[in-house]
Amino acid sequence: MKRIEIFDSMLRDGAQGEGVAFSVIDKLNIVKALDAFGVDYIEAGNPGSNPKDIEFFEQAQHLKLKHAKLCAFGSTCRKGRKPEEDFNVRSLMDAKTDVIVIFGKAWDLHVLKVLNTTLKENLRMVKDTVAFLKAAGKEVIFDAEHFFDGYKENAEFAMQVLKAADEAGADSLCLCDTNGGTAPERIGEIVREVSGAFPNRRIGIHCHNDIGCAVASSMSAVAAGAVQVQGTFIGIGERCGNADLSTIIPNLRLKMGYECGGDLVMLRDTAAKLSELCNMRLRRNEPYVGDSAFAHKGGMHIDGVSKVSRSFEHVAPETVGNVRRFLMSEVSGRTTVLAKIVTIAPGLKKDSPEVTRIVEKTKEMEHEGYQFESADASFELMALKILGCFHQHFKLGMYRISGEFPHPDGSKSASAMLSVQVGDVQETTAAMGNGPVHALDTALRKALTVFYPQLSNVRLVDYKVRVLTGKAATASRVRVLIESSDGEMDWTTTGVNTDIIAASWEALTDSIEYYLHQKEGTAKCP
Repeated sequence: MKRIEIFDSMLRDGAQGEGVAFSVIDKLNIVKALDAFGVDYIEAGNPGSNPKDIEFFEQAQHLKLKHAKLCAFGSTCRKGRKPEEDFNVRSLMDAKTDVIVIFGKAWDLHVLKVLNTTLKENLRMVKDTVAFLKAAGKEVIFDAEHFFDGYKENAEFAMQVLKAADEAGADSLCLCDTNGGTAPERIGEIVREVSGAFPNRRIGIHCHNDIGCAVASSMSAVAAGAVQVQGTFIGIGERCGNADLSTIIPNLRLKMGYECGGDLVMLRDTAAKLSELCNMRLRRNEPYVGDSAFAHKGGMHIDGVSKVSRSFEHVAPETVGNVRRFLMSEVSGRTTVLAKIVTIAPGLKKDSPEVTRIVEKTKEMEHEGYQFESADASFELMALKILGCFHQHFKLGMYRISGEFPHPDGSKSASAMLSVQVGDVQETTAAMGNGPVHALDTALRKALTVFYPQLSNVRLVDYKVRVLTGKAATASRVRVLIESSDGEMDWTTTGVNTDIIAASWEALTDSIEYYLHQKEGTAKCP
């Protein structure tokens, strides 16, 4: 069984994606996460390009990696210079990594029009740089930049570039679809020809996603002989991004039967952690690892997957560390409700009267504007109330909101005062915030943390407002959706009202009640 090397470029190519910026600490934590998951190579940056990468490589020398090899990335020596005289090449040596990735131009257009040099000089730059690094005892991966575009326009020269790197001793030759515009079938054809021409070299593939085919092109390349796949774990990168390794890795293992690095059970958690470190939200419909990857809404789908999971799931969700979810809506029936609440009320049957009441209440509330499809926590609380298993942790006495404009320092423009009761004890407090909802949220947490210190771990991750009908203009009914997290668990709640503050309060209180029920083990019925 062929083993495929997994090469992650999140810290280099991924960092070139729009809106992505890593601190040195971020980069070190990403390396640790990728190593723990089990990738083979981590391309960590260009030490000759900026002070941050220089600092990173200095600190990275103290990392004790269990699996991955850290790589420094840079270009061949410049035209007219020897490698030992080139600042960028010397910076690669100073990074003190065992592996160095060198890129060189494989498209004559770039050589003649961008580098403004001759084809002969470009071949010299490639050969001399690779030979210099090999003489220093480095493992060298040669990235043939723009290889596929170059091959399509001047195959002879593109192959000469690979030959120069090969003769200089490059350990592997990576073919780059840098513009991301080559179709998967053409990628496969060219990789097959290159693999035949260089049977003793490891062939790699590096695809961008400009036509939405980076994953398919990478798989096509592997089928044609590539043994190393470069990409980024959540697909971030220049322009439309790079090949998404969180999709490619399970595809290679589960669909194509190849061996490759990575613990699949850690796939979902690793993708979520890396997204957080990138200050990004993991796409809900991301294959394998997204929240919607194993989410079922249609009644026929839910009925089928409840009876035979593979009837509507191509792999078991736990295989990749994900979970199955059943989505509630006004079209849901008894089967959906029963599947949804089996974890909180395992003793219920499909013909139980409580199931009927939950179905009816769901339809009634969704008619009013609630949406439980994305608010699992609010649905569970509603079900617990109908089942008589809900324990209220606090009661609202009152709240008062005030705002000021303009505010002297441009922030903390609103204040909130509220009173809550827990048991026989009443707590009154006040807080200021960046707007009325923030002030109310801060005051509520401030009051309840006195009774429930564990709430200090909870934070609001996302806040959305949708106008349900525009007929009443600013008096229209609105739906608020709030996502919360304690760093380990994420949950979503909803509220509906013509008053946006009241709708927000409902979603906020549901969020806290759900968390307390979960942490105190009271989220199930006997």
